[in-house]
Amino acid sequence: MGFAETFKALSDPVRREILTMLKEGRMSAGDIGSHFDMTGATISYHLSILKKADLVFETKEKNYIFYELNTSVIEEVMLWLSELKGVNENEESK
Repeated sequence: MGFAETFKALSDPVRREILTMLKEGRMSAGDIGSHFDMTGATISYHLSILKKADLVFETKEKNYIFYELNTSVIEEVMLWLSELKGVNENEESK
């Protein structure tokens, strides 16, 4: 995972909305697409960018692909940002 791919993925409001939706649990591409007024190909493009950034992972079951949030990458970015800000673990617990 590179931060460049992560920040590129996070820069788009549609992809941020998809991540917010996946926070509630795994969803199929069709379920995700039903929340947007765009083609299936466009949804696939956004999911591809999110997968490339390791922000989501997919699981295939029968004829469906389900997408889930990869929280470990989010945690890594948050840790880096907090280190950049200068916050250490002792300050966070106060």
